[in-house]
Amino acid sequence: MEESPLHAFELHNYIPLSIGGLDISINKAVILMWLVVALAAVLMVMAGSARRLVPGKLQNLAEMLADFIRSIILDTMGKDGMRFFPLIASLFIFILFCNLLGLIPGSYTVTSQIVVTAVFACLVYGLSLVMGFILHGAKFLGILVPPGTPGWLLPLMIPIELISQLARPISLAVRLFANMTAGHVILGVLFGLAISGGVLIGWLPFAFTIAMNGLEVGIAFIQAYIFTVLTCVYLGDAFHLHGHDDHAH
Repeated sequence: MEESPLHAFELHNYIPLSIGGLDISINKAVILMWLVVALAAVLMVMAGSARRLVPGKLQNLAEMLADFIRSIILDTMGKDGMRFFPLIASLFIFILFCNLLGLIPGSYTVTSQIVVTAVFACLVYGLSLVMGFILHGAKFLGILVPPGTPGWLLPLMIPIELISQLARPISLAVRLFANMTAGHVILGVLFGLAISGGVLIGWLPFAFTIAMNGLEVGIAFIQAYIFTVLTCVYLGDAFHLHGHDDHAH
């Protein structure tokens, strides 16, 4: 019986743990998240402690990464958004490292779990709502009323805008989860075909597997970038009441 391509996404507990009925068991995904946090922290600390007038490779990489994230924040949120730099940088690095480490054979793609991407999406969107009400109070509800909307259209537009707002965390979570899952399923299918095809015809799916691996590296960067940009856009709406309209245009 052939193994399902979705088998790679199954999680089995190594150390079963529970606190007050809450399952906090240790599995491959948990270990990978610990590894990602440790790896990112070590690399950033090494890059920061090795600062020189003529930067080395690691310092160059860290500075390029910081400039890249800073430019995203300034373009979408303005200077006020720099207060969120630690959060945005941590999200981008964590998601990127999770995506890339998941491409290693025998590893696990943490971002292929909807619960992980949903937690990040809800955190980001929840923070944008909290910041919006702190900065603008009840006026923040103006995000439900597009500028220039005539009064007679409000009963129709407000429910539409409300649904649009509620769809934000859902689309943010599903986009990352679906892209990472789909890519790995395709890789699993192609690799299975390469093995079952034998020497004569197995080379063709194997060649596609190599090409797909290269494509998945690009997708890993792109998905981390998209998640970061949308995070900045949503938080930017907290500063600029009708920022979502500007971005839409």
